Amino acid sequence: MSFGSKTFLADWLREHMPSRDEMARNKYLAPIAHRFLSPELWRFTRRSVPRGIALGLFCGFIIPLGQIFLAAFMALPARANVPLAALVTFVTNPFTFPFWVVIANRVGKVMLDIDRDIGSGTMEGQVNSESWRTFSGFFEAAGVTVFGFVVLAVVSAAVGYLVAGWFWRWRVAQRRTKRLRRLEKRLDERLNAAQSGPGENSAS
Repeated sequence: MSFGSKTFLADWLREHMPSRDEMARNKYLAPIAHRFLSPELWRFTRRSVPRGIALGLFCGFIIPLGQIFLAAFMALPARANVPLAALVTFVTNPFTFPFWVVIANRVGKVMLDIDRDIGSGTMEGQVNSESWRTFSGFFEAAGVTVFGFVVLAVVSAAVGYLVAGWFWRWRVAQRRTKRLRRLEKRLDERLNAAQSGPGENSAS
């Protein structure tokens, strides 16, 4: 993967994405640096690419901080592409995190089928303290949001794996088709040249 193109996105990724040396110096990854820095984990193959994308999405949603190093750590047993797994974790960043918090909260409510009035009505019969009701409401919302992030992590990882696998096969098929077309074109040119050759010789 090259970041040499002069674009804003490429420059931003090159600035924020940790290099192999930075990952190797990290105190949490240093004990296994010699293993996850193996060249095979940095190659783009039909198996490592979908795994890297799925792992990056999972780590990006499952933990808000340090997800890059978590993805690199988990890429070792998963045999996933390390730079791609680290890159995909940027789906959650300081700019997009508030958006994902709202989505996770809504997903958690849908999955748990929570009614806002149930919790407040139950607590009102037990505790009349306004501060306690506020605290319990905040705790309930936080729990729903956390559960929503877990759901997003699992679902996005599965979808990312399937989409990446399909895209990889599609790209391979496209390249194979282009290669066959080039070969057919060359064969046609050679056949045309061979057929026109004897005619020109006989005419002369």
